[in-house]
Amino acid sequence: MSLHALTALSPLDGRYAGKVDALRAQFSEFGLIHRRLFVEIEWLKALAAEPDLAGIPPFSPAAIAELDALARNFSPEAAAWVKEKEASTNHDVKALEYWIRDQTQGNAEIARASGFIHFACTSEDINNLAHALMAQGARDGILLPALDQVIERLRTMAHELAGLPMMSRTHGQPATPSTMGKELANVVFRLDRARARIAEITLPGKMNGAVGNYNAHLAAYPGFDWEAFARRFVEGLGLAFNPYTTQIEPHDALAELFDAFARLNTILIDLDRDIWGYVSLGYFRQRPKKGEVGSSTMPHKVNPIDFENSEGNLGLANAILRHFAEKLPISRWQRDLSDSTVLRNMGVGLGHALLGYVSLLGGLGKLEPDAATLAADLNANWELLAEPIQTVMRRYGLANPYETLKDLTRGERITRQIMQDFIAALNIPPEVRAELLRLTPENYTGKAEELARRI
Repeated sequence: MSLHALTALSPLDGRYAGKVDALRAQFSEFGLIHRRLFVEIEWLKALAAEPDLAGIPPFSPAAIAELDALARNFSPEAAAWVKEKEASTNHDVKALEYWIRDQTQGNAEIARASGFIHFACTSEDINNLAHALMAQGARDGILLPALDQVIERLRTMAHELAGLPMMSRTHGQPATPSTMGKELANVVFRLDRARARIAEITLPGKMNGAVGNYNAHLAAYPGFDWEAFARRFVEGLGLAFNPYTTQIEPHDALAELFDAFARLNTILIDLDRDIWGYVSLGYFRQRPKKGEVGSSTMPHKVNPIDFENSEGNLGLANAILRHFAEKLPISRWQRDLSDSTVLRNMGVGLGHALLGYVSLLGGLGKLEPDAATLAADLNANWELLAEPIQTVMRRYGLANPYETLKDLTRGERITRQIMQDFIAALNIPPEVRAELLRLTPENYTGKAEELARRI
């Protein structure tokens, strides 16, 4: 069966392909080979630029330009050549090395240095840097910008709805009022913290040979400071330098990154479920999209499918990302290959995360608060004022305030008149009584509006 959107095994490459297309350049097989090529070219250039390495003269500007163009202009067709070569070598990185030699054999200057392509490298010297650059590029260029759109939309909503009262629900039951904006501000504060953690994780790399000791390097150039050279090279790529590794960079930072994404995704799953519930309660309406069908049999339906889609994809993302976090730091002795097949799925885990962000943002854009429903919910629950009344009674030394309000309100539906009659009979200063009489479920929101506007 031929491969296209309708025959793709993964919905990321089928149904949802357009929503995660930005990740293809980073995490596709082409993206991996392209990053490997970049690292190989940069390593060759670095070797040639080092005057203490006899045997490889410095490249001319024209040769450097040709090498840079090789990486810059790398195409899916070129990657296909590498894959064809891999069929005979049964080794993907070695196939790329042969491709570089083939492409540069017409340049006598580069051809003379062909023995230094992949010089002293194990495949993992190339792979660990490629994977770190892929993850870093996707985080900084795609995933964080998508998250920023979600966070800023929520921040805007928190400000817009800062003063809109709503009845809280603790244990699913009526509870002290808040505002819709404050509830969204709570999420923004959590997301800001989680986003900062994702952004601050520094991804390391290594360039130290088969088991991390520069064995082959020193065999060829015994007096050269390879560790300092490797540090300069890795840091020059925008990565941190890891001086202690086996054959592989141990992936601890990648595990931290994926776990940090999973923790942020969990906050968004919590939000998805809350918004879903608010839609169910009627606190939010959803603007219908012309031509859309909510149900194949119930014409009235406008379902909260964006939040359901987001929840589902973020859950799937977290299952994969948390496996990465648990598996990647583990490698038998100096290296086993079990990390390799897992790392090829970075785009799958982060692809489902990106899809979750896109769906959530789309759902937020359709929401309209229903102030009348929110107000009706509050006004049907005057017993919410039992909390401030018993607290004021405590302040003025009245006997058994909690128990008195419990007897009055617990399990009962209290009207405005019942509550105000109770307040009127309290033995408290007249000005305090007047303040309590001005309280309603709608205006008993504490600092909620101020907190929401401050986020």
